[in-house]
Amino acid sequence: MMFSAVESRRLYRQVADQMRGLIERGELVAGSRLPAERELAQMLGVSRPTIREALIVLEVEGFIDIRMGSGIYVAVRTPQLPELPEDFEGPFELLRARAVVECAVAEEAARLAKPEHVAMLDQNLARMADALEDRRMSLALDRDFHVVVAGIISNATLIRFVGSMHDMRMTPFFEKLASYFENKDTWRAAMEEHRVIRDAIAAADPAAARAAMRAHLEKSQLRLSESFEEDAGDRAIPAAWRRVGSI
Repeated sequence: MMFSAVESRRLYRQVADQMRGLIERGELVAGSRLPAERELAQMLGVSRPTIREALIVLEVEGFIDIRMGSGIYVAVRTPQLPELPEDFEGPFELLRARAVVECAVAEEAARLAKPEHVAMLDQNLARMADALEDRRMSLALDRDFHVVVAGIISNATLIRFVGSMHDMRMTPFFEKLASYFENKDTWRAAMEEHRVIRDAIAAADPAAARAAMRAHLEKSQLRLSESFEEDAGDRAIPAAWRRVGSI
């Protein structure tokens, strides 16, 4: 079994395509267990976040099962969902884009914020504190917070752009990812990070607002980077997988 090199496309899509092909050709048998995430990353010569995005794509499409604390298995069921569109962005790509845009937005918002804007942020934080166990409500309030920050600048294009980036999280791919990592504790952490952003904006401190937004997005990426592989130590790699080459 060999993986071939493919250029020009997003790495996680290359990884997903190669694994999907092996499953469809029967080289990866239904019910068989894949190597651990870290081992796949080493064999393919890519980062663990890239492997994680590829595996989530394949689970959303119905090709694999990810069992927390156990491992990753080729699915027995027939895939139910179509392949994700070619231009679909993964969560880490989205977070990088958000960092470029929203850090600058927070900085400018701190220069322009008025008391009524801060009051809107306070109202959002209060509602989020009451909704930490409701994932869908927390997600909606998280979006609202970032849109309110963008709204301080009074630029319709920025408001729409920030909102659209957050709307990308309302997809089966992100729903599946969230099912592993989002919970009351992660939403509480996000809320407290929002509070730091709010305080910097209220203090009219552009540098602090930019830094607070960057810290929030970096911590969001760390939360998404938590591994869903088995908790046990390294296990033997099946012989067929030892022939895997890098992307």
